[in-house]
Amino acid sequence: MLKKALIVSACTLMLVSCDQMFKGTQVSDTDNRMDSLQSLIDQKDSELNDLMDAFNEIQDGFDQINEAEGRVNLLSQSAEGNNVMDNIQETMEFIENTMLGNRRKIEELQQRLHASSVNSTKMQEALKKLTAQLEEKTREVETLRQQLEERDIKIEEFGQSVEQLQAENTRVQAESQANAEIAQNQDAQLNTAYYVYGTSKELKEQKILSGGDVLKSNDFNAAYFTKIDIRKTNVIPLGSKSAKILTTHPEGSYSLLKDSKGEYTLRISDAAEFWSVSRYLVIKVK
Repeated sequence: MLKKALIVSACTLMLVSCDQMFKGTQVSDTDNRMDSLQSLIDQKDSELNDLMDAFNEIQDGFDQINEAEGRVNLLSQSAEGNNVMDNIQETMEFIENTMLGNRRKIEELQQRLHASSVNSTKMQEALKKLTAQLEEKTREVETLRQQLEERDIKIEEFGQSVEQLQAENTRVQAESQANAEIAQNQDAQLNTAYYVYGTSKELKEQKILSGGDVLKSNDFNAAYFTKIDIRKTNVIPLGSKSAKILTTHPEGSYSLLKDSKGEYTLRISDAAEFWSVSRYLVIKVK
């Protein structure tokens, strides 16, 4: 009896130990995933803060230009004496330099936004508004210059003509639009996948299935596949009472379900996981 009790006790200790090791492994895996997730969140927060600082800096530049325009208008009301003229000249130069600085900052912000992982539509829209504000401010400065000339207040020519400034504004706007389109196309490509289902004979005729292997032939008929956006398509009716997925897709990310007619439908529950191994889905039906 004592021997049996010792054996039972030893087995119990082994089971408890294994259970603790298993739980410990689970906790470790969970901690690793949480650490990775937190790292991604911290990275995005840092990028977002940097972008917002750049937006605020540009807007602050526009605020300074508005204040400087107000000072010029005030000084021009009684433009007498060399000191007043010098102040007007210096303020106009400040406006020009701040405009040029904002233009460069907008260009840099566009490049940073294009390369950032937080390249959102709202950010692109905000950048377009800054570019439009730059164009409007360029016209305002030219109007202010004309008003000064009408009062016989001659201002030395800017380092760049208004035509040059407008040309640069147009270029910046065009680059912004082009980068937005590139980002949109890249986003579409990242979310594009292809699927096909057919009988064994049909798949072989299209060289999708060859010698029991799927998509091994370099000249398979790509046009036979249906192109989809994985964010929008998660249900694929197969219209067959027999269905077998031939390509590799992680278990748990999908299910094959029968309808009232006994025909299969593929339902994708986790699109990111399902398409993580292959962006091509091949299903054999009968």
